[in-house]
Amino acid sequence: MNRLGKKANETLIEMALSADGEECNGPETISTAGSEIPNSSEGLNSTETTLLIPEHQVQSGRKYNLFLKRRLRIDKRHQSKDSIFFRDGVRRIDFVLSYVDDLNKEWEKKLERRKEFESNLQKAGLELEIEDKKESEDGKIFFVKIHAPWEVLITYAEVLNIKVPIRENDIPPLVENPLDCVLFPLRLPEKVMHPEPDYFTAPFSKDKQELYLINDESTFFSPSMRNRIVNYILTRCPYGTEEGKKKFGIKRLLNNGTYTAAYPLHDCQYWKKASDPNCDSERYTLYMEWARFLRFYKEQPLVLIRKYYGEKIGIYFAWLGFYTEMLFLAAVVGLICFLYGLFTMDENMSSKEICDPAIGGEIIMCPLCDRDCEYWRLNTTCEASQYSHLFDNVATLFFAIFMGIWVTLFLEFWKRRQARLKYEWDLVDFEEEQQQLQLRPEYEAKCTQKKKNPITQEMEPYLPLTSQAVRFCISGATVLFWVSLIIASMIAVIVYRLAVYAAFASLMENTQTLQPISGLLTPQLATSVTASCLNFVIIMILNFFYERIAIWITDMEIPRTHMEYENRLTMKMFLFQFVNYYSSCFYVAFFKGKFVGYPGAYTYMFNRWRNEECDPAGCLIELTTQLTIVMAGKQIWGNIQEAIVPWICNWWGRRKARNNPENLYSRWEQDHDLQTFGALGLFYEYLEMVIQFGFITLFVASFPLAPLLALMNNILEIRVDSWKLTTQYRRPVAAKAHSIGVWQEILNGMAILSVVTNAFIVAFTSDMIPRLVYYYAYSENEDLPMSGYINNSLSVFQISDFPERNEPKENPENFVICRYRDYRYPPDHERKYLHTMQFWHILAAKLAFIIIMEHVVFIVKFFVAWMIPDVPADVKAKIKREKYLTQKILHEYELEKLKERLCQGDKRATEKEFIATEGRMELSRAM
Repeated sequence: MNRLGKKANETLIEMALSADGEECNGPETISTAGSEIPNSSEGLNSTETTLLIPEHQVQSGRKYNLFLKRRLRIDKRHQSKDSIFFRDGVRRIDFVLSYVDDLNKEWEKKLERRKEFESNLQKAGLELEIEDKKESEDGKIFFVKIHAPWEVLITYAEVLNIKVPIRENDIPPLVENPLDCVLFPLRLPEKVMHPEPDYFTAPFSKDKQELYLINDESTFFSPSMRNRIVNYILTRCPYGTEEGKKKFGIKRLLNNGTYTAAYPLHDCQYWKKASDPNCDSERYTLYMEWARFLRFYKEQPLVLIRKYYGEKIGIYFAWLGFYTEMLFLAAVVGLICFLYGLFTMDENMSSKEICDPAIGGEIIMCPLCDRDCEYWRLNTTCEASQYSHLFDNVATLFFAIFMGIWVTLFLEFWKRRQARLKYEWDLVDFEEEQQQLQLRPEYEAKCTQKKKNPITQEMEPYLPLTSQAVRFCISGATVLFWVSLIIASMIAVIVYRLAVYAAFASLMENTQTLQPISGLLTPQLATSVTASCLNFVIIMILNFFYERIAIWITDMEIPRTHMEYENRLTMKMFLFQFVNYYSSCFYVAFFKGKFVGYPGAYTYMFNRWRNEECDPAGCLIELTTQLTIVMAGKQIWGNIQEAIVPWICNWWGRRKARNNPENLYSRWEQDHDLQTFGALGLFYEYLEMVIQFGFITLFVASFPLAPLLALMNNILEIRVDSWKLTTQYRRPVAAKAHSIGVWQEILNGMAILSVVTNAFIVAFTSDMIPRLVYYYAYSENEDLPMSGYINNSLSVFQISDFPERNEPKENPENFVICRYRDYRYPPDHERKYLHTMQFWHILAAKLAFIIIMEHVVFIVKFFVAWMIPDVPADVKAKIKREKYLTQKILHEYELEKLKERLCQGDKRATEKEFIATEGRMELSRAM
């Protein structure tokens, strides 16, 4: 950007200067005449942003606009207020500012800010038109319409390094897919999928305008490019000095109430096309072909999404669509594993023995709580053990290994898809510093100290190291406090589990109406379900508060760039959400039932509440219950927040105007009444999907149907997100992005962690390893190897050994012994109640399984990642071809210019320069 400030034929217009401009109180168009043009020269990356508009272009642009206004002016009385143009019907509205002229104590200060700000916008070359509050529907709101003329657009297209067409793409398309005929019902019309031809592109340069395919200056830059350029100016335009500091940027003016809103316009109403033939009605096309739920089976028009909303939103929907497509395979395999468990449920020997009155009916189990709980028979958990087999079977191991490989395939194939999008969307040479690495206006405003940049040799604001350290300490302490709060809340839920179990047991024992379902609704299950629901409510409450805290502490850190801000906020939010959503699942999977002790020597939490035991069929069914409630509850609540809440807010805001005819309810007012899709709008969408990704990978061994639930949710999610973005939200400012950013690294980390968690779930939470050890080492029945497993897995305790604290109040049947889930010696053994050798064999088998499974899956993962290149071969070839052709076109252009100068007798265009240019072309061809 600095190179632009050194061109001799350009004039610098410094927006930070205060100049006497025209007042902006009337409804007429504000002229850009009378701007002061000083000859100072400063870099573009400072607070005092400077604009570069050649003087002759300013003059010719004004003459051109006057000519158009004289020729094509449309009478105000006959122009529809649903138009997206100024009153002359020619100049497009690129941005809208709104404010309420309230007569409070800060009225004069706000008025001065607006005058200064709008005056500086004029000096930047922007054209303004004000709609008086008398023209608005409620008679209270002023609207400032902003138009960027051609000279401003070409100046900032060069500053922002925007790529524009130079020649139509002549690379032949890929060979047709033989499955296209099968997939035809899923396709959208070609005009929707590819609304424009594909072009070779090059970064825009004002000095080479003849090189580009400029057929019409009014449509050469798309509306999304135009609003991006105007937003760039708005975020850097100063509005005065307060408290000795220079103030600038529309964000600060929105925060202090000087303006109430700033937004680009939708191009039409979503339910009908615009009446103006110059309007493309892309919003209508997106609604009809993409945002309606009945189109859920159709592919997404990604090119049109990118054109209308920008690359950043386009890449999100491309990732979400690809993730959903890959979920289809995982969902099918998970469903097959679930069906295997369903069809083999009656063949499960463990369930048969538990349900058999002669076996499970004769086994008396020790009480599950102190004093108030009674002895119980094992066959009362018959139904629970049968349902546990749905998820705890040999298919669980296969599915855990499969998901470890699936997640690698997903991430690797996404890299390839992302590389293809980068080529198709002209993001291969995207200079991220133009968009993300530039200094945040807030950083420039709050950092008063400056130092010289060693690269650019310019003075830049900086935050002293001591200040950074203090801010990081406060931020870290705040995050640690909230994570501790989550852990405290989880402990509170555990205490709830321990405290209410006895109450549920007593209630179900003494309530006759619950007897018919007592086999299905056991005290363990009732405790688990209610605790899961309570945990979900706590999760939602903590999320609500922490979101605001995370934004506050990230703002306090004053990150230097936009990318730093997003990355810091992402890591804070993800760390919190990770602990918040997954802590309860980690507790059930890896802690519940593992530190119980044994009858007579139970372990207690806070020396008061006895630790929970797992069901005799294992803790896996409880982990499944926890996962289902939290995952499904989050998805349902998320869809309510995303769809129903914005709809209600918009309905309430438009209730007075919904019956107004079009000529009284203008396009800018309609959009003003919509919800705001803030700068963190996509952040929350990514966060929601990444948390879901954790549910289907970290704990998928306990719930093979999780990918199917995620698939159904995502099919709905795509349409809900598209519907709300198209119908319920103002049009977001277009932004560039060539990847999903830091989320890619988070997904990679979760993919690695998922291998470990699933290995531990299979080993320690499921009952698979103890069964395999019994099958191969301890079974005595060759015909039915698993018979006797239940009796083998239960140890014996002599009731007379109960201490008074643990002994039940009643023993009406005078039981002598009771059984408990563990591998310990019986009371008549010399090593009474100590672990048997079988316990150590099972522990060794579990640890060996974890090591073997992790190594096998990791080896396969890394081999698959190595085998699949990140960039497809055809994309590499296309990138090289486009670079070669673009260089060739640019060289030919330079050669033609040199020839013209030679013909005109320009002494500076020597023969040697001509030969050097021609030689460079030959070298380029050879390379």
